[in-house]
Amino acid sequence: MTAQHSLANDTRMHALPRKYLHDLRTQIGHILGFAEILKEQANEDGQLVSLPDIEGIETAARLLLAMVTDGVPTVPSDVHTNVQTTIPTPEPLPMTTPDAETPLPALILVVDDNEVNRDVLSRRLQRQGHSVVLAENGLEAMKAVRSRPFDLVLLDIMMPELDGYAVLQQIKADPALSHLPVIMISAVDDIESVSRCIVMGADDYLSKPFDATLLKARTGACLVKKRAHDREVELFCKLQESYKRLQLLEASRDDLTNMIVHDLRTPLTSVITGVQSLENTDGLDDFQCEMIGIALSGGETLLGMINDLLDVEKMESGTMELEYGMVNAAGVVASAASQVASLCKSKRLTLTTLIADDLPAFLADESKLRRVLVNLLGNAIKFTQEGGTMTVDVRLAASVEGLDGMQSLVFSVSDTGEGIPAEALERIFEKFGQVESRRGGRVASTGLGLTFCRLAVNAHGGQIGVESTPGEGSMFSFTVPIPPAI
Repeated sequence: MTAQHSLANDTRMHALPRKYLHDLRTQIGHILGFAEILKEQANEDGQLVSLPDIEGIETAARLLLAMVTDGVPTVPSDVHTNVQTTIPTPEPLPMTTPDAETPLPALILVVDDNEVNRDVLSRRLQRQGHSVVLAENGLEAMKAVRSRPFDLVLLDIMMPELDGYAVLQQIKADPALSHLPVIMISAVDDIESVSRCIVMGADDYLSKPFDATLLKARTGACLVKKRAHDREVELFCKLQESYKRLQLLEASRDDLTNMIVHDLRTPLTSVITGVQSLENTDGLDDFQCEMIGIALSGGETLLGMINDLLDVEKMESGTMELEYGMVNAAGVVASAASQVASLCKSKRLTLTTLIADDLPAFLADESKLRRVLVNLLGNAIKFTQEGGTMTVDVRLAASVEGLDGMQSLVFSVSDTGEGIPAEALERIFEKFGQVESRRGGRVASTGLGLTFCRLAVNAHGGQIGVESTPGEGSMFSFTVPIPPAI
């Protein structure tokens, strides 16, 4: 027999099954764990005379562990072969950064099927100021985490019935528990186990026997992460509560505003009716007629603002229904133009209408579309200098974007006014656009009138937009889809 063949036989004879190595390292870990605890207690109690003996036990145990780990080859327990298999024993991966500060007390679940392991870990964690709950198997662990708000779980991998992998999988699959940090622990330290735990969602990994400093650092890092998550959840809940209170306050404000605005309309209508009666009175001089005209115009403008407020609120809440009927484009444009004719005359503005021939009649709410046109024309009149021009154009578009085979009418109102700054275009159709413009010292937005236009056009299934160049004028356009004939 050659020396090489004799060495191979000797190696196979001393190869240890993986489970046997696991159990052997566990028992050595118990000795180390208790030795370290006894050494700490001796230092705290001033019993220095016993320290040399305890340190001797600890040193012997570490030498034995090194011999078992580095000097004895192993074979997997489920493989029967004459081929030598050596399990690598790398250093634990530094998955977290040790926290220099002492972690705050926490509630920690320790899951291990070995009673001595549970005892060693429990004592270590309690000496750090934590509260510890023990579970001897995976089933007890799942029952515990679903009944109490733990801050951290230390989970053994190799356990009967429900092993650590299965427990980790169930924890990370449960939305109520997925945020819970889990540190996996095992007496067999290999790359495959570490990698599998990381992929499954473990926050860290510790090998037995436990190093006291590493245990404290890694549990501390996980607890910092858990408390950061808890703080985020707490702040989010407070934000939700504040948002709900804000919604209630806004609803109360809107209800009060609507009530006041609605109640204003009745006396204002009476005032307008009275002024109209005065307008028809005989014997008024030019000055009196002028003052009555100003009062009547102001009252009608105020009534229009009140109606816009009420209609915008109804449209936003979905309580306003459109009154559909067949509408002729030329007719609705002519009606809108007649309502602003006096304003155009007072500013010597030229209003031109360009209506394409043979436009089809379409189904819409004529009164709402008329108000949209009146608002856009009023906006153009307001911002166009005397002697300027305005144009209303209506044409048939080929199709509506996103709606195959459906045509639409395109209404546009253009002017030669002062134009709109680019920074105001994004908010011009918003409810509070005018407020922001006035705060900035500008009167570039038309406020609720354009908000009403946007909501009314959207209610018809169309879209509204604006193009503008400061100093050259603006063009507002909106579409009204025309369903194909059946």
